Amino acid sequence: MSPPAAPMRIAVAGAAGRMGRMLIAAIAADPACRLAAALERAGSNARGQDAGRLAGLEAAGIVVTDDPAAALAEADALLDFTTPASTVALAELAAEGGLVHVVGTTGLAPSDLAALQAAAGRARIVQSGNMSLGVNLLAGLVRQAARALGPDWDVEIVEMHHRMKVDAPSGTALLLGEAAAEGRGIELASGSERGRDGHTGARREGAIGFASLRGGTVVGDHAVILAGPGERIELGHRAEDRGIFARGAVQAALWARTRPPGFYGMADVLGLSPA
Repeated sequence: MSPPAAPMRIAVAGAAGRMGRMLIAAIAADPACRLAAALERAGSNARGQDAGRLAGLEAAGIVVTDDPAAALAEADALLDFTTPASTVALAELAAEGGLVHVVGTTGLAPSDLAALQAAAGRARIVQSGNMSLGVNLLAGLVRQAARALGPDWDVEIVEMHHRMKVDAPSGTALLLGEAAAEGRGIELASGSERGRDGHTGARREGAIGFASLRGGTVVGDHAVILAGPGERIELGHRAEDRGIFARGAVQAALWARTRPPGFYGMADVLGLSPA
């Protein structure tokens, strides 16, 4: 009988942020892993603080650092919900060390994704606009519905988040849009409509529309509306606790531990990838 694997050593980037603190708490709650390092941006006021205390837990004996190389040297995996520029830089460092790199950063441009895919030749990268089980199940349903109904049914994606969110559409909305586009066999970049205002003319047949709402403290509401002649279907998801994203990220890191280098998504982690 094989001995049990040692707990996976996980570093958290953006440790002082709201998601960073939740990631630290999720690691502490899972006996299959342990916190190995806590990373913050250069000059952060959180430097030198105990990461456990920062997350509202008992002292973890891990102090927050702004030295990425030192942080990753202690880790098997990196959980990264930061900024596109930071994520791309960290991907290169993670690749050099052969780490698992779980990326929940939103607002990634095509060039950022290309950089991550290049780094995935040496690292195991799991990237998703949303790490929750429910959202990824929803994406599978959207893909299937878009494939079955075809371009005669209009697809509109409506999302709402808290007032402090800086990117739109949300990463989750784009994930759902990609699922609809895959179902239809089109490219989302050329087949979407956003930010309608004024005299826009008739809706383009087959386009996937997006609408973004911001206000209050909403964690994340997403609705996919498929509107056909005389009827419509509405599929949705409401996130009530950001902890679902942190738990999903930890699950992704543990899943990727035994995988070969490559670029993965949450659908792979959950066994929901389209055939």
